[in-house]
Amino acid sequence: MTAEPATAAAQATVYGYPRQGQKRELKKAVEGYWKGEVTAAALRETAADIRRSNWRQLADAGIHEVPSGDFSYYDHVLDTSVMVGAVPERHRAAVAADALDGYFAMARGTRDTAPLEMTKWFDTNYHYLVPELSPDTVFTADSAKQVAEVTEALSLGHSARPVLVGPVTYLLLAKPAPGVPADFEPLTLLDRLLPVYAEVLADLRAAGAAWAQLDEPALVQDRTPAELNAVARAYRDLGGATDRPKLLVASYFDRLGEALPVLAEAPVEGLALDFTGAAAANLDGLAAVGGVPGKRLVAGVVDGRNIWINDHAKSLATLGTLLGLADRVDVAASCSLLHVPLDAAAERDIDPRIARWLAFARQKTREIAVLARGLGQGTGAVAAELAANRADLASRAGSVLTHDPAVRARTAAVTDADGRRTQPYTQRTAAQRAHLGLPVLPVTTIGSFPQTAEVRAARSDLHKGRIDVAGYEERIRDEIREVLSFQEKAGIDVLVHGEPERNDMVQYFAEQLTGYLATRHGWVQSYGTRYVRPPVLAGDISRPGPMTVRWTTYAQSLTERPVKGMLTGPVTMLAWSFVRDDQPLGDTARQVALALRDEVGDLEAAGTSVIQVDEPALRETLPLRAADRAAYLAWATESFRLTTGGVRPATQIHTHMCYAEFGDIVQAIDDLDADVISLEAARSHMQVARELAEHGYPREAGPGVYDIHSPRVPSAEEAASLLRKGLEAIPAERLWVNPDCGLKTRGWPETRASLENLVSAAREIRAELAGAEHS
Repeated sequence: MTAEPATAAAQATVYGYPRQGQKRELKKAVEGYWKGEVTAAALRETAADIRRSNWRQLADAGIHEVPSGDFSYYDHVLDTSVMVGAVPERHRAAVAADALDGYFAMARGTRDTAPLEMTKWFDTNYHYLVPELSPDTVFTADSAKQVAEVTEALSLGHSARPVLVGPVTYLLLAKPAPGVPADFEPLTLLDRLLPVYAEVLADLRAAGAAWAQLDEPALVQDRTPAELNAVARAYRDLGGATDRPKLLVASYFDRLGEALPVLAEAPVEGLALDFTGAAAANLDGLAAVGGVPGKRLVAGVVDGRNIWINDHAKSLATLGTLLGLADRVDVAASCSLLHVPLDAAAERDIDPRIARWLAFARQKTREIAVLARGLGQGTGAVAAELAANRADLASRAGSVLTHDPAVRARTAAVTDADGRRTQPYTQRTAAQRAHLGLPVLPVTTIGSFPQTAEVRAARSDLHKGRIDVAGYEERIRDEIREVLSFQEKAGIDVLVHGEPERNDMVQYFAEQLTGYLATRHGWVQSYGTRYVRPPVLAGDISRPGPMTVRWTTYAQSLTERPVKGMLTGPVTMLAWSFVRDDQPLGDTARQVALALRDEVGDLEAAGTSVIQVDEPALRETLPLRAADRAAYLAWATESFRLTTGGVRPATQIHTHMCYAEFGDIVQAIDDLDADVISLEAARSHMQVARELAEHGYPREAGPGVYDIHSPRVPSAEEAASLLRKGLEAIPAERLWVNPDCGLKTRGWPETRASLENLVSAAREIRAELAGAEHS
């Protein structure tokens, strides 16, 4: 392919970059600050070092315009709440006393004050802090962070573009504050918010910013005419301001659809659009509106959410088509590179045949620069890079590492009957209750217990050869004994073994399945200082042997109470991995489901009566457009049933979901046909219990009454109050008592106290129910 150079040199840019640092320096500094071991000044210096390093890496890779303001100590939506003065009343004193401590109080809560609600950022595994707004909210501008960071970048000689969450997306992500009627719509505050954004933009212009980016990913979702009118009003007002930088409105994760003509007509200087995956439809949409003449178009043609190398020829073809649709076309990743690890070159243990197919953040920036050069100077300028890219793509397409005929034959043989229990819930629940003999309001936990320093040290000692496998396993047995002993003494009814042997709920299984590979340094931020290493799903999936049976049966041997077998479900195994992009996701999900089905069968055969298959990502992976959801939910729920459909009626199947908006998928939760579901509910004040009741959900449910993402210990009275709310929606015979999520990130003192309070709350409510029955 030969292309003529563009009329103006195309620039390379990105919307955001990983925040953690090469060795997760930010995580260590922030957690050290929380412990009192790192000063505020030292924390700020670490943050500045990371920003400087990021900008330098971007510039060295050939990125012409770097982002600023995308860096965050905890979360960029929380940063936006600070920027517009939307601090909840309960946190204002803390913020006034010390801005940094108040910031972290909003994120994590304190002993006496609840944090902001946390949920998933669109269909990613990144969690954001939900803004709390009310009709009385007064917005005030605080541009200090944004101005400081663009000033910092400019002083280092970079061409920097501040990045802000756009005003419409911010309001659409917000929720009514506690005590505010649920029908309050934060978007009604738009006219109050826009002058604050205008003030921030003026401050950025005064600081030297030539451009500012306003991220509006909420516009790729289905939006009402009223919401689209709000978009038009917002950018008419902001675009009409005279004291501002040029405005680049960015969307990503899907196609803009009906919002595209609204933005195309807005008085802003640029649009940034995603052209990968489903968002490739933006190309047709842009052509349908006659393009954006007179505007800058930033084209996201490199996938910012997955780790496979770009198809340069395909991207250049897209970019060439776009040249006639805008005044200027620049090249970017499809979204912030926050969602991928930092550097594939750091992975020394990956098979070289696979390593050549991988592109993490640093590699993606080089790809973007190559594409910008090819677009601006013609393909002859990047001939060597194009040839190497073709060879890498061909090696993957023809590799025996990606295809297993036996796995494909088994998947093809799946029937509808494989995904169905032999009895309906109404029949099998009687068998389960008779077999398990649980009290009303049974208490359980989600699965993991604190990963103590001793557990992490044991894993490190094994990895570094300081202990052998036998010594490591003895430490794991000791931890399991302690976890079981505590649960029995505390009065928990259905126990877990605590998962001390598991490094991560996805990676642990990925390391034991064929087709997956693990990284050593591939950290990605999930929330705050919580980072995960998503495994890479490179080939067909099968299970060479049992993965969890040994430790589950050992735990069961220590107690007469039921111990749950704990597995991660097929959708979550995909959602929290970097999935292959060379076959439909549904095909991959069935492969994973069949491997997990074998594990479920082995657990049951070993005597495990309660098996939990976690699917926290079911809602997260829901397509952003309603028109795409039915197909997704069909294969997603099918894969869960395929995993669990072979068990006997008396075996109780649990599932778990957390930190998402569940109202959109209640029917899908029903379609899973699990016997018990546990759900996050503490921060959202039992919202999900009401949603289940409105749907008529017929099975057992445990809406969480302990927010495990906060260090505070909920009192027995607080847990009992939430249980009473739960009972307003779910009858006692179908209500379970549990935390919101696993306890891996918590410490033992708070875990003990919190779970003891949960048991006390359950006993208190049981007594109330018994008293009411006999009155």
